[in-house]
Amino acid sequence: MARVLVVGIGNVLNGDDGLGPYAVRLLEAAWELPSGVEVLDAGTPGADLVSLLDGFAAAVVVDAVTARGAPGETRRYDRAEILRGAPRLALSPHEPGVREALLTLDFQGGGPEDVTLWGVVSESVEPGTSLSPSVRAALPALLEGVRAELRRLGAEPRLREKPRDPDIWWERPAGKAR
Repeated sequence: MARVLVVGIGNVLNGDDGLGPYAVRLLEAAWELPSGVEVLDAGTPGADLVSLLDGFAAAVVVDAVTARGAPGETRRYDRAEILRGAPRLALSPHEPGVREALLTLDFQGGGPEDVTLWGVVSESVEPGTSLSPSVRAALPALLEGVRAELRRLGAEPRLREKPRDPDIWWERPAGKAR
């Protein structure tokens, strides 16, 4: 099986923007993934996303998305859809983003050929450490989409007999140890 990266992107201190890290932690806690599949909470990697994606045959990116539609709607974008349009000016900690990382890797002659982005339309990215109710409610569908993507790539996830603690540390009350 080819090397596959499942990467969660987002700022856990900005509400729904923390979806990516939240989702990949839930995935790892509940599911055993075959060797060759790496799961990473990348936070807001910016230009480091290029080096994170390099060397993988496939990548499944999980992130909150800004798109038309109701908050909580699950979206899937393939590589061609991600690359559609002109590169954007860097205006946030997310930038350069997935599109720019893929363009850079293409220019360098590397990177994953098979890339999908699974996201949820965000409700609020204001400062805060919790997902909005609509985005939280979308987590089961989002994670099913990510698992379906892994199955498509030949990397069948198996439900853990004993789920682990996903360690969503940013939602714990201040001063509360794990």
